Amino acid sequence: MPDSGFECGLQKRIVEARNYAETRPGTVGIVLRDRKSGVTWRNDHADDMTWTASTIKLAMVVNLLERNRSGKIKLTADDRRLMTAMLHSSDDDAADTLWKRYGGATFNAAFPKYGMTDLVAQKGYSASFPYWGFEKCTTNDLDRLINYVLDTVPAEDRAYIVDQMRQVGPEQQWGVWGPDSGTKNGWSEEDGGWVMNSVGFVGQDERYTLAIMNNLKGEGAYDDGKATDTEITRLLFR
Repeated sequence: MPDSGFECGLQKRIVEARNYAETRPGTVGIVLRDRKSGVTWRNDHADDMTWTASTIKLAMVVNLLERNRSGKIKLTADDRRLMTAMLHSSDDDAADTLWKRYGGATFNAAFPKYGMTDLVAQKGYSASFPYWGFEKCTTNDLDRLINYVLDTVPAEDRAYIVDQMRQVGPEQQWGVWGPDSGTKNGWSEEDGGWVMNSVGFVGQDERYTLAIMNNLKGEGAYDDGKATDTEITRLLFR
């Protein structure tokens, strides 16, 4: 990968991660970004439309904090408790409550601003539309979202999000997670099979971001996807 812009050792790791992903069940989209140098690597599935599962909760938190900062809403102590539950343990009930309380359509209208320009809410799966639990996006969307968090979200709000991502509960301690990392994961069994997604950052000053979306397509399930996302991160960084 002589034109990638990544240093030699990481180039070799990228090749290992790419080759490993190609052996795994389903398809795996990967986007790796070095925020210090500005270089990015994405594999051939980075543009595949995939169920977001709970990764969309990260964008929900960004939107709630933005609306609160602008004075459009006033977040209560209960709202903040629910936001923390979404980030820490990926709590679905917390997401449902906030989605209804602050308007699902308002959330969805804001998501492209955070880089999720490929995102499409899926009709026919829920009584209300749009609904956070039934959306599709690309791995490139998740890459742009995490970099929006780290580069554009105001410092106080960014510090809260980063801190929460660094200390997620055991449900999310896989994929882009480790002692020098932070993550927001999403997993669900959809009509096309399991999806296992992980987006976050790695290294000092959150130097690297990594987004992974594993659409298992009925070829594997939760444990397979969890292993795939975790091993890709290990090959790149551990």
